[in-house]
Amino acid sequence: MGRPTSFPSQAIASVLEKGRFEGTLRFRRKSGHDVDVHLYLTPLRDSNAAPTGILAFAIETTDEIALGKLAGNELSPNVTTAGPVPLARREIGGTEFLIASPIMHKFMGMVDRVAGHTETVLVTGETGSGKELVARTIHESSYRHKNALVDINCAALPEHLVESELFGYEKGAFSGADSSKPGLFELADKSTIFLDEIGELQPQVQVKLLRVLDGAPYFRLGGHRKITVDVRVVAATNQDLELAVNEGRFRKDLFHRLGQFQLRVPPLRERPEDIAALARHFLSLKAADKTLTRDAVVALQAHPWPGNIRELRNLVAKLAMATENPQITGTEVVAALCGEFAASGSPHPSGAVPLGNLENMEEQMIIRALEQTGGHRAQAAEQLGISRRTLSRKLREYEINVPSGDESAKLGIISEEQQKFFRAKVDLSVTLKNAHGKELQVQALNLSTGGMGLDVVSDPTSFAGLVDVSFLLPESETVIQAKGRLVWADAGGRAGLRFVVIEPVLFEELQHWTNRKMKDEGWETLA
Repeated sequence: MGRPTSFPSQAIASVLEKGRFEGTLRFRRKSGHDVDVHLYLTPLRDSNAAPTGILAFAIETTDEIALGKLAGNELSPNVTTAGPVPLARREIGGTEFLIASPIMHKFMGMVDRVAGHTETVLVTGETGSGKELVARTIHESSYRHKNALVDINCAALPEHLVESELFGYEKGAFSGADSSKPGLFELADKSTIFLDEIGELQPQVQVKLLRVLDGAPYFRLGGHRKITVDVRVVAATNQDLELAVNEGRFRKDLFHRLGQFQLRVPPLRERPEDIAALARHFLSLKAADKTLTRDAVVALQAHPWPGNIRELRNLVAKLAMATENPQITGTEVVAALCGEFAASGSPHPSGAVPLGNLENMEEQMIIRALEQTGGHRAQAAEQLGISRRTLSRKLREYEINVPSGDESAKLGIISEEQQKFFRAKVDLSVTLKNAHGKELQVQALNLSTGGMGLDVVSDPTSFAGLVDVSFLLPESETVIQAKGRLVWADAGGRAGLRFVVIEPVLFEELQHWTNRKMKDEGWETLA
């Protein structure tokens, strides 16, 4: 496939300077036919946030552009347009991850940023919304991707086995421990461990997990040898952990330690473009010869999808088997959503509970208890006469979601500690002045409250020690003047500068600017 010879260097330069490259480009196959491709490049970083490689995603858009021209919407193949967001596909752990909605494109940009860090991540979201895929994306886009991800569902194990599974045990530690066994944290050394349903951990395990997150060595059950591991933790939950903290069920210090970065996976109802793309994808897997009519897609997009992607996949599978027609209509979709498709072909009223079906009766009792308690799990469990852990298991089994309140509007939360390290992409001129009065004009590639990444630093040795730094804060008339120090430099002219002294008033303006950049990217900045 032919392309301009300058393209690779231009794309790599854009990734290094701006943190990404995205555009719709025209290529020519060896056959001589032109194709349009939407290309997205993002950097891979090591533990020191230094670039180590580039991750690329390419989607052929030739047919979409041709259709746009037929509709009278001329699209330039060499520039990114502000029109519909192109469908992106990612292969994550053998599963195809489709991204069609603007909100998910924005969210995945936040995921890619988090992947370049080493801090813990808390992924929240409703049942079936794709939290595990997000966790796998973080791992596979990080420098730890060469080692396998280790995952565990904290709610799937009996309480007495959780600690031994996570931290291992020695021979004779308990009845049945006939040999020593390493824990999952040991197996995840130099890799990532994914703790699903983190809200179900017992208090004693929460204490031990907190110590491990703080870098402290630990003992296996029944052991006397200290074990130290280098593990990145990604946790997930569909619970409101802040409520759990207030109720005393989850440690406040562990919650804050896990939430260095918090990512909320948008529920499917907030992503109508994804509903259409996923429905067509699932249908192609089940019945490649069938299609969805326009009114069928509209009906799917109007549904609230409490079970999210899992519910959509199951419904599409049912529709694919329920009709012999090549097209699935809106009427059939509505009938399936109302539960009027039965194996025997005889419908039953929407919302009715079939007599004699104990599982459905149990599900309705749980839903009523949650409605009567305003979604309060502990009160609902008490009303039902079951433990809170049993209720959580039943909620997963029946795919019942409990809304988590106002937090649902946020895509991500960044901790106060990590706000200091947030680097916004910039392209601005900076003046350095050394102790001898020599000045050097350099280019800033990124900016944070703690310093900046520089390019075109032609003579770093002459600017060792304390230097004067001056630049115009982007999108303002404020000139930032500070004292700084070059902390690293490479042979390619790039360098890192750390601010040492900066006036409080100027620092406050810089902080407000970085906070705006964080919010533009989708982050909530909490003190």
